[in-house]
Amino acid sequence: MSLLTSIVNTVKEVVDVARTTAQGMSVTLSHIPTKKETVSYPEEAVTIYRRFRGEHFLDVNEDGKERCVSCFLCAAACPADAIYIEGAEDPRPYAERISMDHRYAKIYQIDYGRCILCGFCVDACPTDAINHGHNFEWAVYTPGEMVKDKEYLLGNKWREPDVEPTPAQRPLAAKQKMDKLNIVLK
Repeated sequence: MSLLTSIVNTVKEVVDVARTTAQGMSVTLSHIPTKKETVSYPEEAVTIYRRFRGEHFLDVNEDGKERCVSCFLCAAACPADAIYIEGAEDPRPYAERISMDHRYAKIYQIDYGRCILCGFCVDACPTDAINHGHNFEWAVYTPGEMVKDKEYLLGNKWREPDVEPTPAQRPLAAKQKMDKLNIVLK
């Protein structure tokens, strides 16, 4: 290879790098004159799409009974191994049970330090007990606070902006101590 060929190749490389850099910068610079949208959260509500995958909530049926039957399918489907469940039996009659089945989750925890919000647990649940909510406020001081328990996840349902409890669900919703989420669903 001659000296002239290597100089020509180097010049072609420099021109190609300059051209691609200019193309990239043109995209960046084209966004500068556009109007910016700033939301003063939490004073103003944030608009979030309904399909947004936020923090989970555990659902209850119309009678206020927990839907989770402790089948462990959500924990098995979780690729990050973020869900921990301990099941228990409740032989009482339906009216006295906390769950809609004789099995219920005595302990249900999700470690959001590990959770990747993939939705596999939601898809795997045969009773639709676990769903993605719209909560995105996850700032905590210690990693241990990222582990959310059953009571917290049950209360998350009532924070959703478009969820109102039925008369049978009101006692359960009254236990929830957190404010409604300041969001608008699109």
